[in-house]
Amino acid sequence: MKGTVVAGTNNLFTVECEDELIRACTIKGKVVKTDRDFYNPIAPGDHVEVEPDPLNEEKGQIISLQERKNTFLRWNVKGRCPQLLASNLDYLILVTTPDEPPFRPRFTDRALAQAEHQGITPVIVCNKWDLAEEMQTDGRQEEYDAIDKRLNIWSDLGYKVLRISAKTGEGMTEFAELLEDHLSAFVGQSGVGKSSLINVMDNTCVLKTGSLSKKYGRGSHTTTKGTLIHLTLNETLTEGVQGRKANIIDTPGIRRFVLDDIEAQDLALYFREFEPYIGKCKFGLNCKHLTEPDCAVRKALEEGNITEERYDSWKRISREILTGSWED
Repeated sequence: MKGTVVAGTNNLFTVECEDELIRACTIKGKVVKTDRDFYNPIAPGDHVEVEPDPLNEEKGQIISLQERKNTFLRWNVKGRCPQLLASNLDYLILVTTPDEPPFRPRFTDRALAQAEHQGITPVIVCNKWDLAEEMQTDGRQEEYDAIDKRLNIWSDLGYKVLRISAKTGEGMTEFAELLEDHLSAFVGQSGVGKSSLINVMDNTCVLKTGSLSKKYGRGSHTTTKGTLIHLTLNETLTEGVQGRKANIIDTPGIRRFVLDDIEAQDLALYFREFEPYIGKCKFGLNCKHLTEPDCAVRKALEEGNITEERYDSWKRISREILTGSWED
């Protein structure tokens, strides 16, 4: 019978089967054939075929993997191989914060590049926006302006950007409308409030939320493995309409997002404002867009068609790829 993977680690996966039973399943043989070795061959959101255990209806074996619409993944540094985070997504929800933990736009730029590479529609969600508003009254106007400018840069590039707060409810209705009847994966650093957002959207779904490290301003890993969650949206977010649904894959907090299968010379292809100028430089596709004469990318930078912030981010991420040294 068919089923959808809800969660899994190593070779044991939780599968929601079409007979409405949840089964603990192992992979039968090498049914997942890929040209690469993965940290995990199957991810939440995958559609599989299951052979139920005739002696125990709570168990089964995965005998085949159906063709995927897409996958979102990252390079797992510890395992030295790609790690699948979610499959068959409608949206990739990149959750960030203005503070607690600190705003880290390069983390988002990396994830955006990976989403572009995988052909997934990303949405940038800045949670805890109440903290950004506090910056304006706490003498941190310059810091607020820099964050707001970066969010506007992404918005101007065509990315959907939401400023919301799980604490105050700001923007949560629009967020729920976006997620309704779709499968979305939440990706972000530890402490950005992914679990809190889910708890607000469905008050019957109580996920553990973590506290921040006072020393480093980082969150603890409260979600230890990716899990597909079926939400019944809170009526306060649906104008009182009952029974509206959304499907979320809650991924573990990521401290360091490392790109997978993107070479430094190809990174510009996944910065959408760079892409129109690729191949139009004097040195064509061999141009590194740094000091070469008649570089179309740097000309676009000078003319304001590429922002200094994104150009700097592209340079830094390119260097990370070349050196193998990735920042938090």
